[in-house]
Amino acid sequence: MIRQECIPGLTQAKDWDLPRSLNMARDCLAHRDEATAIIALDGGARREVSYRALTEMTDGIARRLLGEVAPGDRVGVLLSQSPWCAAAHLAIWKIGAISVPLFKLFKHDALASRIGDAGLSLVLTDAEGARLLGDLATPLIASDCGLEGEPVPYAETGPDDPAVLIYTSGTTGAPKGALHGHRVLTGHLPGVSISHDHLQEGDCLWTPADWAWIGGLFDVLMPGLMLGIPVVAARLDKFSPEAAAEVIARGGIRNVFFPPTALRMLKAAGQKIPGLRSVASGGEPLGAEMLAWGREAFGVTINEFYGQTECNMTVSSCAADFPVRPGCIGKPVPGHDVAVIDENGAPTTDEGDIAVRRGSASMMLEYWRNPGATAEKFRGGWLVTGDRGIWDGEYLRFVGREDDVITSSGYRIGPAEIEDCLLTHPAVATVGVVGKPDPLRTEIVKAYVVLKPGARAEAGDLAAWVRDRLAGHSYPREIEFLDALPMTVTGKVIRKELKRRAAAEEEAPK
Repeated sequence: MIRQECIPGLTQAKDWDLPRSLNMARDCLAHRDEATAIIALDGGARREVSYRALTEMTDGIARRLLGEVAPGDRVGVLLSQSPWCAAAHLAIWKIGAISVPLFKLFKHDALASRIGDAGLSLVLTDAEGARLLGDLATPLIASDCGLEGEPVPYAETGPDDPAVLIYTSGTTGAPKGALHGHRVLTGHLPGVSISHDHLQEGDCLWTPADWAWIGGLFDVLMPGLMLGIPVVAARLDKFSPEAAAEVIARGGIRNVFFPPTALRMLKAAGQKIPGLRSVASGGEPLGAEMLAWGREAFGVTINEFYGQTECNMTVSSCAADFPVRPGCIGKPVPGHDVAVIDENGAPTTDEGDIAVRRGSASMMLEYWRNPGATAEKFRGGWLVTGDRGIWDGEYLRFVGREDDVITSSGYRIGPAEIEDCLLTHPAVATVGVVGKPDPLRTEIVKAYVVLKPGARAEAGDLAAWVRDRLAGHSYPREIEFLDALPMTVTGKVIRKELKRRAAAEEEAPK
């Protein structure tokens, strides 16, 4: 059983003592040889990939990269759940470069903004990804890298040397790149293990969340590899309760991270999944009804956890250690000093901003090439999450989001990127995008659009405009045309007014 004292570098409840030499690839591949690392489910096939085989795949990619990539260079990874996706990240880290996860559902504009900001010239991908890239960057087919050759030595890296650049959802403008050091994986281990009632021998992990996001990459894949827990790779083109149940049965899965929307879809379908030892969920709070249903459907208590791209896995429930309290997201995870602070940065017992003290191993180094945004993210010695909370004894109760991020089907979607995309349409004069409450998806993306004088546009055309340029999960599912938007004196859209309008629409009698 993997408990706090077994986590490398974690010495006390709020203290890390990380080694001077630290490389995430070495941590994930340094031992276990023939033990199963990844169980790949591809169509009807089931293939077990050993640590030795994964190391050979990693070295094959690393040898190919060495002639073109220097330490500190950024390399994109445009791959879905697969052993090659894992090997791509490990190879980049092994040679001291920085991996940049990219999402297969991104369209041209969304890929272009991230590739341009990160300065990517090379992206590890497959044939499908190469078509998506077009001329945005040079594609390198990961599976074409030869497996024969000498092992590649690990670069000499330390905890704070940059390793991975993960882009946020762009809640206040263009998506920001959260730059993490090699310590980020170690920082995730306590929360990942706790959220699964302490991972143990015989466990097997899976999530339907894509490995392009921090939830898939660092809440499941890499912690599983580092802790010796097999991870199932199974790409679902579209999530369905029946497909999820089939994957769990075929993969021999005992531990699942389900986003809240997936849980709601399972509940709506009446899908029960026996045989699981743990179910974790994060992204938004679950209510008492959902927790009660989970006990019936899974035979276990769902453990909620909390974090964000900038500093993840900082709070968690753990039914094996203490009662799960509905409405609360758990207790601070060992290694992370979590507080609710006031506007002056002082801890308070009243409602305030959820914050994490500097020193957390899962905390970002900075926003990529954005010192202004980095400075704004901190208040004194605290990283401010942008969420509001209040203490309920030792439990942290989530109150709500302070920013305008939209949570839809488990995705965190920033309105600014969608607004920018709609503004490129020739008929659109101005636009405001907010989340509208939705019983299934938590929220849907709703756009309020003002057209240019004399211009015409259909809602379906505008939705397709976004869907074709950004991503399939972030297009507006509702569009309403207005004569004018509520604006501040400086010309900024007052999203709070639009959110209030959207909420009122949902509450109005049908």
